[in-house]
Amino acid sequence: MSVPDSCLVDEAARDPVAAAAARRPSGPALITGETSLTWSDVDRRVTAAAHRIAALVPPGERVAIVLGTSADFAVTYFGVLRAGRVAVPLNPGYTPAELDFAITDSGAALVVAEEPGPGRVRPLDLDLDGEPPAAGLPDVRARDLAVLLYTSGTSGRPKGAMLTHGALAANHEQLDAIDPPVVGPEDVVLLGVPLFHAYGLNTGLGSVAHHAATGVQIDRFDPAASLAVIVEHGVTVVVGVPGMYAAWSRQPGVEIALRSVRSAVCGAAPLAPDEMARFGAATGRGILVGYGLTETAPVLTTTAVSDRGKPGSIGRPLPGVALRLRSAAGQVLWEDGTATPEEDLAELDLSVEDVAGTDPGEIEVRGANLFSGYWPDRRGGPDAAGWWATGDVAYADGDGDLHLVDRVDDLILVHGFNVYPAEIERVLGSHPGVAESAVVGVPDDGSGQRPHAFVVAAIDPPPTPAELQVYCAAHLARFKLPTVELVRELPHSATGKVRKRELRS
Repeated sequence: MSVPDSCLVDEAARDPVAAAAARRPSGPALITGETSLTWSDVDRRVTAAAHRIAALVPPGERVAIVLGTSADFAVTYFGVLRAGRVAVPLNPGYTPAELDFAITDSGAALVVAEEPGPGRVRPLDLDLDGEPPAAGLPDVRARDLAVLLYTSGTSGRPKGAMLTHGALAANHEQLDAIDPPVVGPEDVVLLGVPLFHAYGLNTGLGSVAHHAATGVQIDRFDPAASLAVIVEHGVTVVVGVPGMYAAWSRQPGVEIALRSVRSAVCGAAPLAPDEMARFGAATGRGILVGYGLTETAPVLTTTAVSDRGKPGSIGRPLPGVALRLRSAAGQVLWEDGTATPEEDLAELDLSVEDVAGTDPGEIEVRGANLFSGYWPDRRGGPDAAGWWATGDVAYADGDGDLHLVDRVDDLILVHGFNVYPAEIERVLGSHPGVAESAVVGVPDDGSGQRPHAFVVAAIDPPPTPAELQVYCAAHLARFKLPTVELVRELPHSATGKVRKRELRS
């Protein structure tokens, strides 16, 4: 099967802002607080930013963007792309050491930030309202590097995933093939996910530009305030993370506040089935769950192309994405992305019942939305046939829908038996006294490894470790039983994922 590789397509990159301005010049583009910009406004500012950036750094150089969710971020980001330079969005909440690492590792020649400093310029220094010089900008090709997105670094130092203009565009084309569409030109999209994250950047901001829709930006999530923003602007699509939906489901009047919303999309971290059910009960609405990674620009699967209401499912691959599950021994357990699930199973000589009973396997993917490898030497990218192993483990149920199990790196081997932390976390999460938990493997002289659970209590006084172990014993095999440690909180990323590397250390 041949899947086009965006890195090899020698064609001009589509400029989404220019296209949006041509389609809807007077249409609202970005709304932030009291500020509203049309697509014509954004296009003019992006052109000015592109010329200023081009005057400051040579073609192909990296430009770090250390800004919150704002029109300044959007204009700077699209200006970098239009100038043929490489955007490096970074978390403004990084410590100085974390920022220094990413800026140094990327070799950024320019840093655009709120706070001035050595080697930094502020967005206003780009003279976004000035007249652009007469000199033209370079031709930008689909195969050109567009952005370096630094991963969360679960196994060590963060790595810069290299995404081309073609890869970013390919993910929108794959999403466009969903019927009915998740986002369209008439939609008002809530942009509440940080823009330094692939999900907020391309699925959120990128989709708004791709469709010439309207983006409503919020830089700090507050449940009540964000619901008021949704009501004020008639938001129709929400690009959110599990924590947002969990918080909204506990807000009074949430059903009325969300009545304008037709698509509620959740990604970036797993959505617990009980939280999905709580949101549905509170609002009468479902949530479209997606799965993807920074390295895939980012969406790979969604329940929008399968059973939209199935608890725990991440759906099926997007049109144009090939996906397979491979066992640790190298056997292909399941493959989808070439035809219907039934036809894929027939090609593999497997029945639906066989798939429902197979062991979990690592997700491998192929598609035009894949990254080119990690900065700077493209290491760790897709293989010669275009396949890339994600490091995530999943299984397909009897309907052909996928369910995440865990990360390959998180697998715990107890006496040689596989123990998946997510299974233990689900059991602990069903205890009424547990607000949150995270399970990691720790060395054990007798068994090689044992699961150890860090638990945040939901009640006071909290359940004792012994009580939680007894509870687990009623739901888990003996070799899966964790030792338990009560903690005040767990370390989280900006999108709500638990940073297990910090717990291991």
